[in-house]
Amino acid sequence: MIDLQSIINKIYNDLTSQKNKGIVASYIPELSKQDSNSFGIHLRHINGDTFSVGDWQTSFSIQSISKVLTLSKAISLVDNNIWKRLDVEPSGNPFNHLSLLEQENGIPRNPLINSGAIVVADILLSHLKNPKADFLNYVRVLADDDSITYDEKVAASEKKTGFKNYAIANLLKSFGNLKNNVEDVLDFYFHQCALKMSCEQLVKTFYMLTNKGKCINNIQHITASQAKRINAIMLTCGFYDEAGEFAFEVGLPGKSGVGGGIVALLPNQFVISIWSPGLNTKGNSLLGMQALEQFTTKTNLSIF
Repeated sequence: MIDLQSIINKIYNDLTSQKNKGIVASYIPELSKQDSNSFGIHLRHINGDTFSVGDWQTSFSIQSISKVLTLSKAISLVDNNIWKRLDVEPSGNPFNHLSLLEQENGIPRNPLINSGAIVVADILLSHLKNPKADFLNYVRVLADDDSITYDEKVAASEKKTGFKNYAIANLLKSFGNLKNNVEDVLDFYFHQCALKMSCEQLVKTFYMLTNKGKCINNIQHITASQAKRINAIMLTCGFYDEAGEFAFEVGLPGKSGVGGGIVALLPNQFVISIWSPGLNTKGNSLLGMQALEQFTTKTNLSIF
């Protein structure tokens, strides 16, 4: 029997003493206020056992991790029709890159880069009566937690500085791959990225992806096949141009965000979330990446 608590304690203690903790994101001004010394780990086994250390109950901006949640909601509504407007290939480029989008006639490489997530946001705008409220309610139901909310200050900060995203949305619109008003789509997109959660809440929210589409309350939100496809996209595309490195070093489907969060999972076994706001040069949590590499090495728990 693996002593998971001792393992995450050891990882936490070793990495906390490390001098280089990465650089906190500053291009979204509100995120620059985070403390680079914050560090938390939370793991939930499919049998219900939980293991935690550090700042695992502190809320942070989940940013691009939200793209998996909007994708799951969109897939539950339109199923395979979503792939008429999106591809499933790794981009090999930064998350906000534009050149591939133009070369490939407005079809984003995958749903986890900004252009892909903006198309997903457009799909939700077309199918939800009150998109921001309905999506928030969906996330709350997944986590069985009504305290989850948007950080309005972060959303406003993104709206004020998100020039690249405006460029992406307008480019998508020019190719006919955005059906709704650019401002409306981006307002929803900035809010989804501004979701605030703790490591514990993130793990609960992503539990359905380790449990064949059933959330923590055993309600079926997506099919087992849809969960499998989302996990595959996370493995190949969840870390932008560091996705190959993550698969190589860690070997789990996962998703990062520039707020310093990472969530990863082993289907039918566990979900783990790590938060450390300092980022590496690729925009992923420096300590988070190292912690997950150590975790799968020490436990021998990965998909490979």
